[in-house]
Amino acid sequence: MFKPNEDYLKLPGSYLFSTIAKKVNAFQQANPEKNIIRLGIGDVTQPLPPAVIKALHKAVDEQADPATFRGYAPDLGYEFLRHAMAENDFRKRGCDIADDEIFISDGAKSDSGNIQEIFSRDSKIAVCDPVYPVYVDSNVMSGRCGDYDKETGIWSNVIYMPSTAENNFSPELPKEVPDIIYLCFPNNPTGTAITKDRLQDWVDYANKNGSVIIFDAAYEAYISEDNVPHSIFECEGARTCAIELRSFSKNAGFTGLRLAATIIPHDLKVKYQGSEVEMHSLWARRHGTKYNGAPYIVQRAGEACYSSEGQAQIKEMVAGYMKNASYILEGLKEAGYTVYGGVNSPYVWLKTKDNMTSWEFFDYLLENAGVVGTPGSGFGPSGEHYFRLTAFGSYESSVEALNRIKKL
Repeated sequence: MFKPNEDYLKLPGSYLFSTIAKKVNAFQQANPEKNIIRLGIGDVTQPLPPAVIKALHKAVDEQADPATFRGYAPDLGYEFLRHAMAENDFRKRGCDIADDEIFISDGAKSDSGNIQEIFSRDSKIAVCDPVYPVYVDSNVMSGRCGDYDKETGIWSNVIYMPSTAENNFSPELPKEVPDIIYLCFPNNPTGTAITKDRLQDWVDYANKNGSVIIFDAAYEAYISEDNVPHSIFECEGARTCAIELRSFSKNAGFTGLRLAATIIPHDLKVKYQGSEVEMHSLWARRHGTKYNGAPYIVQRAGEACYSSEGQAQIKEMVAGYMKNASYILEGLKEAGYTVYGGVNSPYVWLKTKDNMTSWEFFDYLLENAGVVGTPGSGFGPSGEHYFRLTAFGSYESSVEALNRIKKL
C-alpha cells in the first residue's frame, strides 16, 4: 500500500496566505455589503509597464511566424535575458557576475522553495524570525527541520535568529553555526533593511564557518537609501558563500507573468569525498531535469524591463507603491501605532494595539474596518503581536484603509 510523505504531515495547518484567504472569503459571504480593502498579500495591482506590453505583443507575433517561432526555452534561460540581467543588475553595480551564472525561472517563490534540494538532507538551516514562510516550510517538506512545537511555534532542528525592535530587526550572527543561512533584505515581512557593512559581516561569517547564504533580493527595487546594498554580491567574498534570488514580480508587476532568476557563482564550491563540487553544476542539473524554462514571450517581456523606457516606467511604478507605503507609515504613526519599514520596502510592520495577538488584531481590523492585513505570527514566533500591511493597493484604497483605521 502506498504511504504519504510523513514530512508533509508535520506541517501545521495551511499555508499562511491560504488561511487568510479562507477567513476573508467567509467574512465576505457573511457580510456581502462590506467593502473589504485587501492590504495583506503582497500582490501588485498596477498594470504592466507599456514597454513590457509592447514586448509581449511582439513576441506573440513572432510565435505566429515559422521563421521566428520558439518552442522549449533553454533550460537555464535565453542568453538575451541573462546578459541583460548580468549587465544591469550586477556589473553596473560593480558585482562580478557572468551571464552563465544566472538561471532564469518562473518565480522567486519556486526557487526559494527548491534551492534546498541541492544541499544534503542533514544540513542545518538558520532563518530570521519572523521570516517568509516558504523558507522553513520547504525544508520541513524535505525532512530537515525536526519536530514542531505547537505551543512555541518552533521547529526543533531550525536555528532561529530573532529580528526584533531591540536589535533594529537585524539579527545577531548565530552562535550555533548553520550550514544554510536564509536572509531577505529589504525584509519580508518587517520591511526593514540592513547596511552594506552589516551584510559584509554575514558574508565574512559564512566564509569563515563554511556556511552558504541564500539571499532573497526580491524587494531590492524599493531601496531608497544609499548605504543599503541591492545585491549581496556588492560584498567582498560573496562569490564563495552566497546564492541570490531575484524576482520580476514586485518591481515590474510580473506576479501574473511569473519570471525570476537565481544567481550561483562558479566560485561557490564545497569539498566532498575528496573532490570539489560546484553548487552551480548541481543547480544546473536540477534545472535541466525538473524544469523546461520560462516561456519565450515572458523572457522577452523581462528583457524589456532593461530598456531605457522600461527602466523609467518601472521606476515610476515603484515610486507609486512607495507613495502608498509612506502614506500608510505616517498615517499609522498619527493613529498612535508603533511602526517600522515603509522606507526601503513596500511593507509596513506595526505593533498591535492593546497587546492583541496577531490573529486577534487580524479579526479586529477585518470586522471593524474591513481592512485585511497579515498576522505577524504567521511569519514565526517573533512576529507575534505584530502585523504587516502592504503598499501594493491603489493610492485611493491606501488612503481609505488608513481613514478607517484612524476611526477605530
